Amino acid sequence: MAKFVPVDLFDLVIFGGAGDLALRKLLPALYHRDRDNQLPEGSRIISIGRSDMAHDDFLKLVNDSLRKHLDASEYTKALWTSFSDRLQYVKADALDSGKWQALKAVLKGHEDRTRVFYLALTPSLFGPVAKGLKKTGLINKDVRIVLEKPVGTDFESARKINDQVGACFEENSIFRIDHYLGKETVQNLLALRFANSLFEPLWNRSNIDHVQITVAEEIGVGGRIEFYDQVGTLRDMVQNHLMQLLCLVAMEPPTSQSHEAVRDEKMKVLRALKPISVDEVKTHTVRGQYQAGAINGEAVPGYLEELGNDDSLTETFVALKLQIDNWRWSNVPFYLRTGKRLKMKYSEIVIQFQRVPHSIFPELNEATGPNRLSIRLQPDEGVKLSLMSKEPGPGGFDLRPVSLDLSFEQTFGGGYPDAYERLLMEVIRGNPALFMRRDEVEFAWRWIDDIIAGWLATNQKVEGYVAGTWGPTAASLLVDRDERHWFPN
Repeated sequence: MAKFVPVDLFDLVIFGGAGDLALRKLLPALYHRDRDNQLPEGSRIISIGRSDMAHDDFLKLVNDSLRKHLDASEYTKALWTSFSDRLQYVKADALDSGKWQALKAVLKGHEDRTRVFYLALTPSLFGPVAKGLKKTGLINKDVRIVLEKPVGTDFESARKINDQVGACFEENSIFRIDHYLGKETVQNLLALRFANSLFEPLWNRSNIDHVQITVAEEIGVGGRIEFYDQVGTLRDMVQNHLMQLLCLVAMEPPTSQSHEAVRDEKMKVLRALKPISVDEVKTHTVRGQYQAGAINGEAVPGYLEELGNDDSLTETFVALKLQIDNWRWSNVPFYLRTGKRLKMKYSEIVIQFQRVPHSIFPELNEATGPNRLSIRLQPDEGVKLSLMSKEPGPGGFDLRPVSLDLSFEQTFGGGYPDAYERLLMEVIRGNPALFMRRDEVEFAWRWIDDIIAGWLATNQKVEGYVAGTWGPTAASLLVDRDERHWFPN
């Protein structure tokens, strides 16, 4: 386990502190850090909500949620007692800072500690809350503000939000969170590429045939359906999660591990992304929407049935073929896909190397497949390298692919922090390396906006796919046309 870096005394104020994200992710993550003695004595977690709720009722709500989302072995009465002593609930309307007297009273006298405002809210509230914090004098000298994704719904809305928040907070105090950047395997991409002389010389167009990024979910839209129907998968997943993974795979070596050096290189990738024009959207993009099917043998309804609306064209699946116009990646296609109600919960980056230039096993040509590096993000984090090997035994020379498989759990043991645990601690430390800079967010939106405009201009259809499959037929054709196939398929 990596060495723990202590943090200063803090107050963490969560707007939306009784909502789904706080109860399902943030508070369990903080509970884990408290269990491991990584939260300083006296640090507080202050949840803000619009509802009238007594302190005991709030504690019961959190207690029930922890029991639901933690393993039975992780929850003990002693740990809960210690953690609950940190919790407070304050009623406040995010849009009415004139009535934040209760919040001001709770924070008064604690101006000397680190103060973090976590906005687990809809993006349209980011600007008003930031303005309210400044107006009410709650911004101290050691402050951070955390913005949940997505920051906006297009370039213009993202720029407006960034302007509003930036008018109240310095850029180095603004943490735009994407929980994928906190995953252990995602961080390990930097080590894999830049701490191993084996891979970096091969990481270019001369040796790599193509790259795939898959982020698949078994779950449907669930309780987010009203929000999701206005956003869709391209905005909800591709603009942030998949774009960030793409940048880490494709970026040039940074001059150091500093947050600015890494983020500068990610920006170069975004600038080099070739726009998908109106003429290309039908050949380079796929939109899908799940229909009734079965997940793990259990029948599930289709998206339109869940929505109660027969004419929604919101996509729950997206596949893209894109190009990076620079020296390293010229003519190397990147295939991205993500969706809900797919065959399994599975996230992976696949680096497919080129075939050997000349095979001395012509009779085994089908067997001599290219090497493949697979970086698994979930469900079992790890790295796998596929190699060709001779099968043991006399009487012939039979080849088959074998794998060098690094499982993080088997190698390092289980129990390392999840993404939100790591990211919350990095916020408190004031380290922005794992968070998105303003220009990253806005440039990614510019690229996404072109695709959306192309869909509208061409009336790009939304193809149905049966829940429990790998998505629409058109997604397979997207790579089949290039004589390739998805992993897994």
